[in-house]
Amino acid sequence: MKIAIATKNLGKFNEFKELSVDTDYEFIQIPSSVQEMPPENGTSFYANALIKAKYISNYLGIPAIGDDSGLEVDAIEGRPGIFSARYSSSGTDMDNCLKLLDELKNIKESHRTGRFKCSLVAYYKGKIVKSSGTLEGSIAKDFKGSNGFGYDPIFIVESGKHLAEFEKGEKNLISHRAKAFKSILLEIHKLFT
Repeated sequence: MKIAIATKNLGKFNEFKELSVDTDYEFIQIPSSVQEMPPENGTSFYANALIKAKYISNYLGIPAIGDDSGLEVDAIEGRPGIFSARYSSSGTDMDNCLKLLDELKNIKESHRTGRFKCSLVAYYKGKIVKSSGTLEGSIAKDFKGSNGFGYDPIFIVESGKHLAEFEKGEKNLISHRAKAFKSILLEIHKLFT
């Protein structure tokens, strides 16, 4: 069974491909004919994930999984939150990280706690299956590591390592997206019954 991953973010798509290796489903990238994704105008990760899943499922006529995820930092009232991918004016990973580091420059290390959150929604012909996952950590004062994407180089996990220092396989054991994906795989069959 083919299931489309409703994202144009290659980093996210590659993570899904890695996570799905031993499943019975074939997760596919959205075709280039999809010029633009619908606006993410929901007020939660779940709402934005549903917008994407529904749009791609209806467009392709197959099941789709929408993902919305981001970073919530306690010291700045949960920002960047649902605006994580477009936090800075350019929306590039580097500029988003730099803006966040600038906002936190006067915050003590002990108060730089936060978490990655992921909401996944699988949609097909009006049926919805959802899951979520979190990864607790803190925000570093500098960049470390060359793996991953987004805020990974400035996010420190419990072990003290930056998320961008983990190899793909290691990251997939602990990440917010991996937790949500493993959870949704247990329920996704409900789309077809």
